[in-house]
Amino acid sequence: MKFALRLFACVFFLPSILFAQTQPTASQQASTKGMKLDTGEEIFKAACIGCHGPNGSGQPQTILGFQPPATFPDFTDCNGSTRERTSDWSAIIHEGGSARGFSQIMPSWKEALTTEQIDKATAFLRSRCEESGWPLGELNLPRALFTEKAFPEDEWVLTTTVNTSGPTEVASELIYEKRFGKRNQLEFAAPFSFLQDSEGWNGGIGDLVMGYKRVLFSLGTSSILSAQGEVSIPTGNKTKGFGSGVTTFETFAAFGQNFSPSTFLQIQTGFELPTDTEKISNAYFFRAATGKILTPAGRAGRM
Repeated sequence: MKFALRLFACVFFLPSILFAQTQPTASQQASTKGMKLDTGEEIFKAACIGCHGPNGSGQPQTILGFQPPATFPDFTDCNGSTRERTSDWSAIIHEGGSARGFSQIMPSWKEALTTEQIDKATAFLRSRCEESGWPLGELNLPRALFTEKAFPEDEWVLTTTVNTSGPTEVASELIYEKRFGKRNQLEFAAPFSFLQDSEGWNGGIGDLVMGYKRVLFSLGTSSILSAQGEVSIPTGNKTKGFGSGVTTFETFAAFGQNFSPSTFLQIQTGFELPTDTEKISNAYFFRAATGKILTPAGRAGRM
């Protein structure tokens, strides 16, 4: 039996969306009154243009009148704006920048705008990315314990597994994922373990892994399918239990499906193909995970 603990240290491009006090200033609130606010563009121009510019790419600092945070968003940049869920954008407009740990320069608009108006504004922000083919943030499903995600990411991931039966072992893996372009990702993994035997504890690095992921298709906010190929290099000391001693190629498909805004399914299936089948046999694997995302504090709460 193994107990698995996964710790995630991730680099996100969350939209530090609009930025400032806890509430809009009097002039900002006044700008939304007495105006026709039927479309997302009209709402954006009334409430948001002062900081975010006429097309969502941001105002020059000479017009802003304050030093913008380093993560000030550019909604026309598809690489950043497509990564996040619309619900995250909505939460920041509802509750302000502090709702997602961003600058308090972004105020809460829940007293000045209705929920319907905020939904229209987020839809307009989504439209600022005019390039097709970018997978949307709703397809960035939670990372399950035993299935790879189909969504391409920029992140560091640390996983740790503790063996609770048989030889005492603490096995960890540090993974670095780097996205490039619309649908591509490079992945590097470095496993390291600590084993206890009759002579005491030993530690060492296992077999290093390099991989490439490509999104084959993404369908709106519902489905995503990716293929990945990777090679495991026998850099570990097999005699001490820190590697396989054989170069192994692995190829798999990863699929993610949203059934609703909060329920999802992930599937990973593929082959492990060692270069020396006398030492290690070929293998086929199939893994699946399903889950439900809970938002206890309502639509603007943490998931």
